[in-house]
Amino acid sequence: MTGSGQKGRSRELALVLGIVVGLAAVFVVSRAIDARRPAPDPTLEEEKLYVTGSAARRASLGFNGLMADWYWMRALQYVGRKIMSVPDNVPIDDLGALNLKLLAPLLDVSTSLDPRFMEAYEYAAVVLPAVNVEEAIRITRKGIAANPNEWRLYHHLGYIYWQRGDFQTAAEIYGAGAATPDAPQWMQAMKARMAAEGGSRGTAREIYRRMYDETADKQVKDMAHRRLLQLDSLDQRDILRRLLTVYSTKTGHCVSAWREVGPALQVLRIAVDSNGAPLDPAGTPYRLVKGGCDVDLDPKSEVPSK
Repeated sequence: MTGSGQKGRSRELALVLGIVVGLAAVFVVSRAIDARRPAPDPTLEEEKLYVTGSAARRASLGFNGLMADWYWMRALQYVGRKIMSVPDNVPIDDLGALNLKLLAPLLDVSTSLDPRFMEAYEYAAVVLPAVNVEEAIRITRKGIAANPNEWRLYHHLGYIYWQRGDFQTAAEIYGAGAATPDAPQWMQAMKARMAAEGGSRGTAREIYRRMYDETADKQVKDMAHRRLLQLDSLDQRDILRRLLTVYSTKTGHCVSAWREVGPALQVLRIAVDSNGAPLDPAGTPYRLVKGGCDVDLDPKSEVPSK
């Protein structure tokens, strides 16, 4: 065997050995963490996070990336268990009622172990504001401090401030993100839009469309898709309400069945089902409410009601 071949095999062996040692380290640290937990107390609603911050970095034995992944998976499992404890599916951006006190510490440790963990920062921006908005801001700003040229982090932070209704701060953050080397042109356009019409549906649609296009996280993509459906439905319902108002003004009574305004729905090019009921963006028929004077979503619709 040649000398280069022996060197190649030596490098491969060293790589395999490194992976094995890394996995063993994660296992040992995981066991050490679990060993420090007391027996579960059914009277306690919250778990305790026993290894955080600098302690986690010391315990990682140099395998910070692996430990960051471990804490990230733990955060996802923690949220998953909470969601499974409620009867209905809860939107990922509306988990405030689930008492997720450990989510911020778990995401904080994960991003401290790996300051370039973009998925964790994105999760903090999308999920954490409903739980603890100040921690969401702090963790995302920590990400920007560690990665000042990552324009997506500015997009995430701008999203948090937009949700709070602080459109001026959101505009400033989008402007700072637009100045980073690889930022897309729409970041600068978003700055102007935030300053001019931050609370409009058009701005909301642009934010969720960009989020849908940019994210690789399936949960975040699904959330953005649902919010886009909601915005389309709000526009549709505005049109339908105007139609119902015109009908009641002309006839002196409200609609008793959608077929009564069928020709108008055709003119408006709104899709209908076999009974003539207009369909929401998810394909579910709208309901007539308030005696036929108003319209609302069917509870079975995939379009979020709030």
